Amino acid sequence: MRRATLSLTLLALFLAGASRAGAGGLDLRIGAFMPRGQDTLFQDLNSLYTPDGNEAHGVEPSDFTGVYGGIEYNHVLMDYVELGVHLDGYGRTVDSSYRHYTWDDGTEVRQSLKLSMVPLGVSIRFLPTSKRARIAPYVGGGVDAVFYQYEEFGDFVCFPPAAGTCRFDYDIVPDHFKGEGTAFGVHALGGLRLYVNRDIAIVGEGRYQWAEDDMGGDFSPNEPGLVNRIDLSGWTVTVGVHVRF
Repeated sequence: MRRATLSLTLLALFLAGASRAGAGGLDLRIGAFMPRGQDTLFQDLNSLYTPDGNEAHGVEPSDFTGVYGGIEYNHVLMDYVELGVHLDGYGRTVDSSYRHYTWDDGTEVRQSLKLSMVPLGVSIRFLPTSKRARIAPYVGGGVDAVFYQYEEFGDFVCFPPAAGTCRFDYDIVPDHFKGEGTAFGVHALGGLRLYVNRDIAIVGEGRYQWAEDDMGGDFSPNEPGLVNRIDLSGWTVTVGVHVRF
C-alpha cells in the first residue's frame, strides 16, 4: 500500500492549501461496505470455499461486508455546490474451509481470505438549501482511485497440473497468496445533514461505487489471454459528523 501512503501526503497538502482558500468543512464517518462481487475471483471463492464448513453454500460477497470509514474535506465552490476530497479505508477477513476436500482424518482444510482497500476520491455535492437550513439533503458523484490488496493464507489443495508447486497433485500444503493494484472508478452518493448548531451536523450517507481491475501478483492467470477480475463495486452506508468552518 505504498501508493496509499503517497496519496495521504498529497491529500494533506491539498487540505492545507484549500483550508486557506475559503469556506469549507470536514467530515469524519464510519459504516459498512457491501461488495457486489460480480467477478471471476468471487466465482472461484464460491465454488471452492465455505465460510463455516457447511458444503451447502460457498463464500459469497455478503461474507465480505465489513467496516468502512474515513475522512473528507469539502470546500464550497458556489451557492449549493461543494467539492470534496476523501480518503477512506475498508478491511475484512473471512475464515473459510474447502467445500469438497478434507484432510485424511476428515477435518476441514482451513484458510483465511482477506480483502482490504483504500479509496481516494473527489466528489461534487449539490445541496439545494441555504446555510441556515437545519436539515440539508444532498446528492452528488465523483471519481476514485481504489488501492486494494487481496490475500489468501492457510492450507491449500494442489490441483493438477501442480508440477513445480507440490510433490503430488492434491497434496495439501501451507501457503500465502497476494495480489494488489489500483482500480479506477466512479461513485454516486446521496445523504442528509442534520445541524445541531450552526457549524456541526450529524450526517447519514449512502454511496455506490463502481470499480474493477485485472488482478496481478499470485492471482495472475497462468494461460495467456485470460484475465482474473476483481470487482470492488458495492454499497457503502455511513454515519458521521460534519464540521463547518
